[in-house]
Amino acid sequence: MDSPKNIRTQAYVVQSKGAPFELKDVILDEVQPNEVLVEMKHTGICHTDIVVQNGGMPIGDYPAVLGHEGMGIVRWIGSTVCDKSLTLGDTVCLSFHSCGQCAACRDDQCGSCPDMTEINFLNTARRGTGASTPISLPDGTPVHGQFFGQSSLSRMAVVTEASIVKLDARPEEIPFLAPLGCGYLTGSGTVLNVLKPRPDDTIVVLGLGAVGFAALMAAKALGLKSIVAVDLLGAKLEIASALGATHIINTSIQSDLGAELQKILPTGAKSIIDTTGSVALLEICVKSLAHAGTLALVGVPSPQATLNINALDLLLSCKRIVGVIEGWSNAKLLVPQLLQLSREGKFPIDRLAKVYPAEKLCEAIEDLKLGVVVKPILSW
Repeated sequence: MDSPKNIRTQAYVVQSKGAPFELKDVILDEVQPNEVLVEMKHTGICHTDIVVQNGGMPIGDYPAVLGHEGMGIVRWIGSTVCDKSLTLGDTVCLSFHSCGQCAACRDDQCGSCPDMTEINFLNTARRGTGASTPISLPDGTPVHGQFFGQSSLSRMAVVTEASIVKLDARPEEIPFLAPLGCGYLTGSGTVLNVLKPRPDDTIVVLGLGAVGFAALMAAKALGLKSIVAVDLLGAKLEIASALGATHIINTSIQSDLGAELQKILPTGAKSIIDTTGSVALLEICVKSLAHAGTLALVGVPSPQATLNINALDLLLSCKRIVGVIEGWSNAKLLVPQLLQLSREGKFPIDRLAKVYPAEKLCEAIEDLKLGVVVKPILSW
């Protein structure tokens, strides 16, 4: 069957740095043999989409279609797609793109692929094929596409095979699964793949967005006896307690985070995950680590920020700071594991999400900024 081309659909387009998301008609280019055409059913809204929209992280060009937590149905499969189990009508979760060839990818730590920025932000997944972006406006203006291999803020998307994760999902599960491809994968992967705590270890989670909650739930699923959740919103901390946090710290009330951590963990924390990117908090976190403890940086600090850490103190205390992207995960392995944990009641992602009609993206983003919702998901 000939590959589909000149497909007219709708997508949220960001015209320039700082411009709003606008739902526009777009044209999808001919689907290449190594690509999959996906009809989007749901798209999770990630903080990264908003940061890129505002110019805080790099993007290949504007206008652009963002979105990197897609969930949809396979409508066409390229002839050279390697996964021969993939069939028309399959339900798929979309995740990030990695090279698949470096040492990290071969070790199933795809999130630490050295090409992450280039192939997810700066270029389309078609690099080296001679083809351009798969999206254009009706007047022919090219639109940067395949953000994270997918650009899932669209009713239809031309997706690289590397971003496809086939799922045997039940109809009632599908509305909540899109964030498994990034937010939930990042938080849980940081715990499961990077920190690898033992049940008697202590862990602190700073910032209760989707990533922080996923880290908390993964720690709970591993049976950790001491899980400290830190945020400045009481409503989120109440949810954290219900999901397994043994201690909570409300930084809008308890302003001395270091002192509060000292009270709860007198010998320090074995692991701390920061999702905030706040340099002031990071310096406190390093001091609050136990001997040989690890601080996992998941949040993105300001490019101008400087971290005032004594290198000799780090060396003598055997502490380490590690940057983590996408939980150092192989999405094709971790996403199905998270779905199974959800079915077992150990990863209750439905308690974090609110589903909005796709036309209400602006409302969803505003609710996210206000902390009204942990994870907004669009329904197409």
